[in-house]
Amino acid sequence: MTAAWSWYVIVIVAINLLGCVWLIWWTGKRRPGDPAPTDTSHVWDGNLTEYNKPMPKWWINLFYITIVFAVGYLIYYPGLGAFAGVGKWTSANEQAADKARDDAKLEATFAPYASKSIDVIARDPKAVALGRSIFNNTCATCHGSAAQGAIGYPNLTDQVWHWGGKPEDVLHSVLEGREGVMPEWGKVLTGMGGDNAVDYVVAYVRTLSNPDTMQNNYMAAQGKALYNGVCVACHGVDGKGNVAMGAPDLTDDYWLYGSSSESLRQTINNGRHGVMPAWRQTLGETRSRLAAAYVWSLSHPNKPPATATR
Repeated sequence: MTAAWSWYVIVIVAINLLGCVWLIWWTGKRRPGDPAPTDTSHVWDGNLTEYNKPMPKWWINLFYITIVFAVGYLIYYPGLGAFAGVGKWTSANEQAADKARDDAKLEATFAPYASKSIDVIARDPKAVALGRSIFNNTCATCHGSAAQGAIGYPNLTDQVWHWGGKPEDVLHSVLEGREGVMPEWGKVLTGMGGDNAVDYVVAYVRTLSNPDTMQNNYMAAQGKALYNGVCVACHGVDGKGNVAMGAPDLTDDYWLYGSSSESLRQTINNGRHGVMPAWRQTLGETRSRLAAAYVWSLSHPNKPPATATR
């Protein structure tokens, strides 16, 4: 706030306070010539008479006390322009103090789960309930309240993990985030195999989950050569993918961006760029563990801790 605006606010406040004092004084006193309390001449039904009695002194004094309180309030708390008040109170400090108290309560609640493996935490119903609350407040925006995802957002209730399914892999995804990039291969493939090259690759990729369809499939045969020249670096010769890179397995029936031919062509032509935010700074490590434990429990119901990659 500039000095000019600060003085403007101070003057307005002072005028209002002085105006209140003058108004109470002016309306609370009797002046020469005023009619007596019984001389208003307002009479109804012959015997109902209006009186003109001023407010009692104690009532008027309460108004003055209120104004004195307002002056003291404005001295202690900020309210006079840029004047910070002798109490140095700010809403930011108040919010910080409230947050510190609430964080301390949360830390006491979450402390029993600190540093525990998420598959161990997932066996505790209370911890899973806490993790579900954190998930609903943080993760459901992308993955849905049922954690079944959507186009471009993974389903967290199945057995498919592009970045590995061990407890430490899932926790790493939550804490540090993930960034999966599928390059644009349309122009490269067209240069290698002509205008139909992308369709050839799509045809071949579809056979990976059903090898029997490869027989007598001209387009897939053409696509295999192109696939081996471009795609094997990430997805492997057998199409099983690479969890270290987030490259999906192309031999199952799960398609993150949709299974239609148009969707596959768009993926190959234009590439994809999926980002899972890192939640360590926002949630902290223990709350992230609880959220990850809840996710783990969705695909491992009532199972003991496991370390096998799935």
